[in-house]
Amino acid sequence: MSHNSTLVGRSRLLASCAALALTVAGFTISTAQAADELPEHVLISKDECERNKAAGTITYISGYGYSASAGQLDVFLAKELGYFDALCLTVDINAAGGNGQLLVSSGQAQFTALGSASDVMLAAANSRNLTAVATYGSTSPFSIFTNEAVKSLKDLEGKRLGYFINITPIAAAMLDAAGVDMSKVELIKMTNYDPTVVTRGQVDAIVGYASNQPQTLKAMGLPFNQFLPADFGLQGTYNVMEVNSKFLSEHREVVADFMRASLKALEFCLAEEENCVDMISKLAADNNQGSAFPRDQQARTWGVESEWVRTSQYGAPGVQTIAEWEPEYQMVQTFGGLKNPPPLASMMDPDLVASLYADGKLIWPTK
Repeated sequence: MSHNSTLVGRSRLLASCAALALTVAGFTISTAQAADELPEHVLISKDECERNKAAGTITYISGYGYSASAGQLDVFLAKELGYFDALCLTVDINAAGGNGQLLVSSGQAQFTALGSASDVMLAAANSRNLTAVATYGSTSPFSIFTNEAVKSLKDLEGKRLGYFINITPIAAAMLDAAGVDMSKVELIKMTNYDPTVVTRGQVDAIVGYASNQPQTLKAMGLPFNQFLPADFGLQGTYNVMEVNSKFLSEHREVVADFMRASLKALEFCLAEEENCVDMISKLAADNNQGSAFPRDQQARTWGVESEWVRTSQYGAPGVQTIAEWEPEYQMVQTFGGLKNPPPLASMMDPDLVASLYADGKLIWPTK
């Protein structure tokens, strides 16, 4: 081989290596750029995404399984619809339905929901490190339903009144407003959620949920009477979301985004009731709770409770105010045996959810 051909061969080899180096470098640069880009489904900035991811796994405890109730079905659907993913939130849902406040208070979970502000207040004496961040309506979910022989609450004197965990403060206020002498009423703690025990005369009345047992009796065509707090000029609250207070103070923006995603799902459920009920009922069935939450029952429940959200006197879904809670604050002291309760301002944050709305519309990021 001549000296010239050797030089030519070497030149070609160096050129090839240079081209290969450029190709590899280009690949490295493009790969780095791709790694730096957020997935298409993410709707927030890189810094916001990293902030939300850094908070770790957020655990939500469902207080009552897969019930079609605000503060519950919206969390399940926010996960199903990808709203948490869109905000880079990692959310784990525990649908076992027990010890929600205890787990959140101790920091083993971050969020749980309760049935009313009264429930929050009654628990506040024993469960610290909890802050209410959302209230979903200004209608109390409780009612007293009776067999048809009971024409007024006063008629309960000499009869049997069933209750589940306790006689709720607002139910006690109803009975007081009706002039019922409670020493003449036999109180029976219920373990059976079958509402027909009332129509069959096993008890004469039950303190229950207006969206549940009475709706079942209506669907069955059975005669009964129902008494609501509003009948006595009493105002309550419907469902409250609570968060671990320490987590809120350390990760306020993350809590805001969790609520933003949940409220986005609630918005979907208010607009697409049938689809929403289909989805939550399927989730219940897929997780072996279908018999406890059949679709027809879910549809009846959400049919009532969705109206409580829509008709809230305190603004957009989830918005809460101290004034909204004040009537129940007085009620739990008078009828709930709560002495020297903590100040309302220490139990709730009225600003977080309100800040997620502009002119009554939920602020949702878009690309």
